[in-house]
Amino acid sequence: MNTTSEQTTPELTVWYDSDCPLCIREINVMRRLDRRGAIDFVNIQSATGCPISTEELMKRFHAQERDEPIVSGAAAFAAMWRAIPVLRPLGLLARIPPVLWVLERLYRGFLVIRPWLQRRARSIVESQ
Repeated sequence: MNTTSEQTTPELTVWYDSDCPLCIREINVMRRLDRRGAIDFVNIQSATGCPISTEELMKRFHAQERDEPIVSGAAAFAAMWRAIPVLRPLGLLARIPPVLWVLERLYRGFLVIRPWLQRRARSIVESQ
């Protein structure tokens, strides 16, 4: 097995909330798609040394591409998509400002209904 620094250093760091059933499902899907191991998925509930506060990490989805600033919201999802070959075209498309603008508006709409979706997902998990 080749252990070059490219393979051992992730291209992207993603912070996620392990107390959120929606987040866990999505991260599990992304882990399966990330066959190259390009993403370091960091559980903000148990992580230490996060570059921003846990409170801020809980408000929005955050990611950081190697040697780039931390981004959040739709830009963070686009960064994650770019790290996964099958989703890379979507991530590249999201680099176009009007596309990212629309995605960010959709993400903000999702944030409004997120608490309801989380409660619903928890009730489904608990009833199984």
